[in-house]
Amino acid sequence: MAKKLRTRQRVQSHLVSIGQREIETRGLGTGFWTDLYHRSMTVHWPVFFGSAALIFIVLNAVFACVYWLGDKPIANVSPDLPLPFSLFYFSIETLATVGYGDMHPQTNYGHLVATVEIFTGMSFLAVMTGLIFARFSRPRARFVFARHPVVTTYQGERTLMIRVANARHNTISQATARLWLFRLENTKEREQFRRYYELKLERREHPMFSLSWTLLHVIDKASAFHDMTPEDFAEAEGALILNLDGVDDNSAQPLYARRIYSRQDIRWQHRYRDITGLSERGRLLLDYTKFHDVVPDGT
Repeated sequence: MAKKLRTRQRVQSHLVSIGQREIETRGLGTGFWTDLYHRSMTVHWPVFFGSAALIFIVLNAVFACVYWLGDKPIANVSPDLPLPFSLFYFSIETLATVGYGDMHPQTNYGHLVATVEIFTGMSFLAVMTGLIFARFSRPRARFVFARHPVVTTYQGERTLMIRVANARHNTISQATARLWLFRLENTKEREQFRRYYELKLERREHPMFSLSWTLLHVIDKASAFHDMTPEDFAEAEGALILNLDGVDDNSAQPLYARRIYSRQDIRWQHRYRDITGLSERGRLLLDYTKFHDVVPDGT
């Protein structure tokens, strides 16, 4: 009994990646068939097309075997090819509703199987068309997040900074940023809880986000970051989560993006390298090659 229970738990284990950290969950069914649409929408493109091709081949192989069970259900089968290959190619023509006309059903059995296959092919084509359209039409933000948040002194106050940019350089209206701190805390009963706190940003909204934007959180007494050192942050397994959203003016579609920073990503007593300057023609220049660069305070 114990061995069966361990086997069942291994089957139900699931790996979740949050930022750079991998967490294993156990006891919740992943529901492959019940959540097939979500998997089809989130899987990588090579896996998506590879799976679709595999399903297409398997369906045609199954229908070729069903044709093979009948007594000469297909007319004009090529004598130069083995019968299974000829039936497989006929199945591809039928499933794709191409119908070259060289081979065609000649018995009631052949017509019946072809009818079922045509209906299956039309349904498969409709599902694939819908999935491909949904994947292509899904809005994708091209926000660039600095690799390292910095804790520095700004306007005489200790400040947490994160720099973001819009790689498309189009206008994002109603751009809104929200920054959260996740950390472990111990209760009086010596139980551990992972709690989250929203870190108040000096300017959490941008009316026309098209170039770059530096988010500022002043670490005052009301901040969950107050009096926190790198050692404290590491001991609490702290993490920062930045959510950014807005409306693309070109497509009028909402855009969302998220970046998770682990404790190794934060640079304490550092600041961002200035990316602004003047071009040779006297124009304002933004040098994004320095976008991720940080330097120690005082340099």
